[in-house]
Amino acid sequence: MKVAIAQINCLVGDLSGNAAKILDYANRAKAEGAQILVTPELALTGYPPEDLLLRDGFYDACDQVLYRMACETQGIVMVVGHPHQFAGNRYNAASVLRDGKVVATYHKQKLPNHSVFDEVRYFVPGSEPCVFEVDGIKFGINICADIWEEGAAACALNANADVLLVLNASPYHMNKQVSRYEAVRERVGECGLPIFYANLIGGQDELVFDGASFVMNGAGALVHQLPAFEETLRIVELESGQPQIGEIAPQMSIEASIYQALCLGVKDYVTKNGFPGAVLGLSGGIDSALTLAIAVDALGAERVQAVMMPSEFTADISLQDAQTMAEHLKVRYSELPIKLAFDSFLRTLSEEFDDLPFDTTEENIQARIRGTLLMALSNKYGSIVLTTGNKSEMAVGYATLYGDMAGGFAVLKDVPKTMVYRLSRYRNSLGEAIPERVITRAPSAELRHDQTDQDALPPYEILDAIMERYVEHDMCPHDIIAQGYDEKDVRHVVKLIDCNEFKRRQAPIGVRVTPRGFGKDRRYPITSKYRPWVE
Repeated sequence: MKVAIAQINCLVGDLSGNAAKILDYANRAKAEGAQILVTPELALTGYPPEDLLLRDGFYDACDQVLYRMACETQGIVMVVGHPHQFAGNRYNAASVLRDGKVVATYHKQKLPNHSVFDEVRYFVPGSEPCVFEVDGIKFGINICADIWEEGAAACALNANADVLLVLNASPYHMNKQVSRYEAVRERVGECGLPIFYANLIGGQDELVFDGASFVMNGAGALVHQLPAFEETLRIVELESGQPQIGEIAPQMSIEASIYQALCLGVKDYVTKNGFPGAVLGLSGGIDSALTLAIAVDALGAERVQAVMMPSEFTADISLQDAQTMAEHLKVRYSELPIKLAFDSFLRTLSEEFDDLPFDTTEENIQARIRGTLLMALSNKYGSIVLTTGNKSEMAVGYATLYGDMAGGFAVLKDVPKTMVYRLSRYRNSLGEAIPERVITRAPSAELRHDQTDQDALPPYEILDAIMERYVEHDMCPHDIIAQGYDEKDVRHVVKLIDCNEFKRRQAPIGVRVTPRGFGKDRRYPITSKYRPWVE
């Protein structure tokens, strides 16, 4: 007996395209002798379809394509994830396609309603097991969250399942695979069933699915591990109902996995939305340097344009390092000085501002001139503007609305500044890309003379630690202070995070790589009188 796992990249809403891909994988699996092909969760629609799932017509279209797929299914059994509307209810489902027919359908029992998931909005939970037999072996079906809690796997066991096939759309964040192993081992311990964990890959807006599908035997031992961040087909041998040992892809480092997630997120967002390429502002700083490296690795140098927009405050070394990096990566490079435009703005505002001192107003004007130029290039050539701000900056509002925040996709939106340095070192370990001076010099927005980020912010090691505790772990300022962080720093950072929610709501989406990003999984009011930073 051979079971195939289709670890595939699906496009939300592309029913015919996803169906064609699934059938192609089925034919390939059949050619290698597999009797069963298991696909990821909602593979027919892509995940998550969000409010498409509120439209009756969407379910009708899914049904039509599913039955057409069934008609083409001969010589192999396919387990396909899809949404299902039945008897007035809507379900997250998986159907068994066999010999030209849909022979069984399973409804997901555990609906996640936390973090980036809101399936309760769309579906009702199922309650019945689904077990089908092939060559004397009985296969049960679970879907994603079913294995994170007790109940659904035991339900399949009680229906005499010998093997559990689990369809997943489990999004990436750092160290997620460890949690998946733990959850599956708990279910194996509960039921004693071998488990096939088939996961989706690909970028979908701010989410990235890493694949990393795997198989555990009835003793909880890992016997197959598919590579992360790539489409693949894996054939697994079953003997006496147990999966046999196969290839184990090596575990990636945190830096490698985050970097690959960012590349995949950029590639799929740009490509799936039909942009011919990307353009970004290259300042000579580390954030734009890392963003450029990711863009080139994701899209190819021929699809990326880097634009240096120097002002009177731009250091010579910034200009030199930007030129050097553009040459290393062989991208189209342009220089558009902004001094004349900046001077024109100041002349226009001179009577209004009279003798008021230079402050963040003038700093923001420079950022907005740059944003306008980048958007002009985007409009003219069709390329998407990639913004370069990191999570630390987004947290405390160290960014300019309609300036450096102007763009279509925020590559580093969920990457803390300290991780930006680690990723830059990692990228250079693969081949020289980012000049060493960019990594080692003090970070600066270069919007006034002798400016550094630490003029207004704590050192990033401290800022990131406070941010992680407050944003990702919901710790109150008092408890963060109790862990040894300076009270002034904690209250300052927490205040900045809370007061800049309005900026984050207007920021472009970006790849989620931490357990809690500024997006789907963190929804805070802009207008609020709750002030945790005040004693």
